[in-house]
Amino acid sequence: MTKTTQETINSIVWKACDTFRVTMSSNDYKDYVLTMLFVKYLSDFYKEKLELLTVKYGNNEERIQKSLKREKFKLDEKCTFDYILQHKEAENLGEVIDKVLERIEEDNKEKLDGVFREISFNSEAVFGRTKEKNKILRNLLEDFSDTRLDLRPSRLEGNDVIGDSYEYLIAHFASDAGKKGGEFFTPSAVSTLLSKLVEAKEGERIYDPTCGSGSLLIKASIEVGNSNFRIYGQESKSATVALCKMNMFLHDINDAVIEWGDTINNPLHLENDHLMKFDVVVANPPFSLDKWGAEEATTDKYKRFERGIPPKSKGDYAFVSHMVASLNEHGRMGVVLPHGVLFRGAGEAKIRKQLIEDDNLLDAVIGLPTNLFFGTSIPACILVFKKQRESKDVLFIDASREFNKDKNQNSIDEIHIEKILDVYKGKKEIEKYSHLATLEEIQENEYNLNIPRYVDTFEEEAPVDMDATKENIAKIERELVEVKAQMSAYLKELGL
Repeated sequence: MTKTTQETINSIVWKACDTFRVTMSSNDYKDYVLTMLFVKYLSDFYKEKLELLTVKYGNNEERIQKSLKREKFKLDEKCTFDYILQHKEAENLGEVIDKVLERIEEDNKEKLDGVFREISFNSEAVFGRTKEKNKILRNLLEDFSDTRLDLRPSRLEGNDVIGDSYEYLIAHFASDAGKKGGEFFTPSAVSTLLSKLVEAKEGERIYDPTCGSGSLLIKASIEVGNSNFRIYGQESKSATVALCKMNMFLHDINDAVIEWGDTINNPLHLENDHLMKFDVVVANPPFSLDKWGAEEATTDKYKRFERGIPPKSKGDYAFVSHMVASLNEHGRMGVVLPHGVLFRGAGEAKIRKQLIEDDNLLDAVIGLPTNLFFGTSIPACILVFKKQRESKDVLFIDASREFNKDKNQNSIDEIHIEKILDVYKGKKEIEKYSHLATLEEIQENEYNLNIPRYVDTFEEEAPVDMDATKENIAKIERELVEVKAQMSAYLKELGL
């Protein structure tokens, strides 16, 4: 029996993107392609369950339907990909698809509520008028009907293949989308590094207040090693919430709680009207967000900004403050931020001082290479915070010079990640790479955390060999005389 590999899924679905590339940007068509992949997965999952139950119960429709209702998703036969494919020549094809999505969501309201709210395959604004729209949708359906794209569980090569393919596609869409791509996806290697730094354990709650498509949460949950964890996330963009929910289900995480809303101005993960507390908090929030809600922060009922209110035009410490307030008594958190948070003054300096000196929460500062993230080439850093730290030392790691230079973007790999983790866990000092700074050192620097203040990466220039330099200049001058003489001879031959 031929298995469906991740490479097969990737190639077929990526080919399906050709249907859209002429008419719209990848940031726009990604939602349609990924939604169709999700529907195909649900349909093939349902198809196989129905086949197995028919073999088991024969024509006993009542027992078959009773068993189907116990599955994680309910799917009517008129809500399958095959049903949509049968109607590919319909004049109202876009409307047919939208009605199928609406019914799937309605029948699975507890899990899929709002997942398809922001997407319409019947939109003239997106696809054009009826003739053009139907052509695009027909091509899309034909691509997904490729017999090699068999997503029945028994045909998949490995339990995670469909989820991994979904991640692969999201990453490629993010790369194509450039700046906008950074809004919904954190590069895989950065997510892996961040997840291993905070090291989620069995039975813990994991939270991302700016979860995007959920890749960071999924990576963090992998570190647990089994399915005994709970995932929570919040995201401000409705379409991205939908991506995140689908991503969770495709990774067989069926109880994730993903909320839609502005985390700073309307946090939605609450218990008894207080912020819910978590063991692990991870995030890659938007860098230096303007107009994040500084005015409302003065009356914040959750008391997140008691250390100070960040500047109106730079919301970095607003997210840090929210994340710290969301930690339980033994919580750990890791956050990706621009380097400005390390040294900017005024209100941010006051917040830094309290986090370091009064609360003793900052555990490590890790400088990353430039051009790692979609949509920005600026260097970023990871700040690791921990509750109940025994030491007041802070580890500084300058990993900015160790990376792979790829075509359009830099990257880090397993070797780079392992080095950072080894130094972090062992609190090791390596010349020109890491330094374990005391609280007194940080105080002397007035709580400025700029990494070069603690890790000296200055390379002395080798002494100049003056005799060799003079000889080299003399050689160049001799060669220049010879070239001029040769040029004069050529010009004379030409009569010039």
